[in-house]
Amino acid sequence: MDRGRAWLRHGEDETGRRLRHRRILVVAVVLVLLASPLIYSYASWMLLPSSMAFFPRSVEWVRADVPFGNQLVDEIEHIYYTANAPSKWGPQLTSLPPAGHPSKTPNTAAWPPPIKPVFRRPLPGEGIWKPTGPPVNGAPPVLVTTFRTEVDYPRIVAYLAWFDHTRTSLAFYPGRYEPPHAAVRGPMMVPFDQRSRLLATFNSGFIHSDVNNGSTDNGRVNEPLAKGNATLLGYRDGRVAIVSWNGAANAGPNVAWARQSLPPIVWHGHLNPNLNDSSQWGFTVGNAVRVWRTGVGIDRRGNLIFAAANNQTVITLARILQRAGAVRAMQFDINADWHTLITYAHHHGLRPTQLGPSNQPSTRYLSPDDRDFFAVYRRLPGPVTVPFG
Repeated sequence: MDRGRAWLRHGEDETGRRLRHRRILVVAVVLVLLASPLIYSYASWMLLPSSMAFFPRSVEWVRADVPFGNQLVDEIEHIYYTANAPSKWGPQLTSLPPAGHPSKTPNTAAWPPPIKPVFRRPLPGEGIWKPTGPPVNGAPPVLVTTFRTEVDYPRIVAYLAWFDHTRTSLAFYPGRYEPPHAAVRGPMMVPFDQRSRLLATFNSGFIHSDVNNGSTDNGRVNEPLAKGNATLLGYRDGRVAIVSWNGAANAGPNVAWARQSLPPIVWHGHLNPNLNDSSQWGFTVGNAVRVWRTGVGIDRRGNLIFAAANNQTVITLARILQRAGAVRAMQFDINADWHTLITYAHHHGLRPTQLGPSNQPSTRYLSPDDRDFFAVYRRLPGPVTVPFG
């Protein structure tokens, strides 16, 4: 009898194990079937050619292809950046990061004037514009500077570049995937035949899927221009301007290119009174959260100013551009993975120099890049020519 009961219990245990194994197998098969579209999507995404590193590329996949992925990434980023927000006060800087080189001629030109320091005791060179290369027609075409942005945060530094509109030409280039419906994709990098006169490059605005912004290229629409957005325009005569767009989906034949990115943050020299931390200023991260931010402005003489700084809100970014002399300004891309400001020297070949820290290499835009960008060239004599873009 004891042997019979033991055998019966053994049979019951064996049957139970088989049932448990079958349930586990069924659950595993169901999970694989449910996950297979995501696995296929992720593998396909990661196998596409890209200039992005592994981690930000994976994050972009979550944003694009995972249900509610955009909201999930935004919430994670918001928590991370809030937890790592900079502390107020703390030790003072004793020097600023190097930017540009001393000019052989005194910087006594009427424009641009030095940036008025935020601190009572400015550091050596703070807010003083310096050239990055040889002069063009007797004056520097590109000037750069750095300055501390807020008394409460004495270690935060802004990096700025100023481009003389009479000595430079600005070109807009689509990237490999942005804008998503580029009329002409082009080289996705600085063309080889233009590099001999290359002066600088910098990142563009938010991607189209995050913000309803548009762009046009030589009279062709990439994404339709949206009314109310600040729009950086490059005219065929070489002028650049920032306007609040109120026109059609296409910028028209007199505009070489147009690129939008949210409403203006500075207008007629004043901060936009509607600046706040709402989604009006971009869904990514949240605009009261301090992260790397970039923006462009136009000074009162029509020259372009580009600014990049860490630990900024949309409001503090606007103040940086206003202090630098911008009378109109707009926010561009944000986060450490996307901001880029590079200047170039031409000593035995092209020598790029990154202005400020970045997760991107200084050779960005010299090979095909995923996102659209801007290149600054030495202006050629005679009639203005607009390079591709």
